[in-house]
Amino acid sequence: MNHIVTVQDAVTAFAPWMEPTDAELEAIERELPAILADVDLLDAQIVTLDRTPTELDERRIRRARRRALAARVALVNRTAGASLPGGAA
Repeated sequence: MNHIVTVQDAVTAFAPWMEPTDAELEAIERELPAILADVDLLDAQIVTLDRTPTELDERRIRRARRRALAARVALVNRTAGASLPGGAA
């Protein structure tokens, strides 16, 4: 019987260069409100996958969609404001 062995490193092995940089971590923190709002929207939609949505479900989805859009708008506005020097629009 021949044994099969891998030549590559293990998939779960981590090297120091594989860690996220400080800039990447800051970008994740900036986007976190939008990410959490998207998760809330997905949760609201997942609840209704196997049943007919009730009025309460529809309101929850609408509220979650508005929060997700507002979080995205806030993120874009912060990003645009940070990239323009002197506060020019």
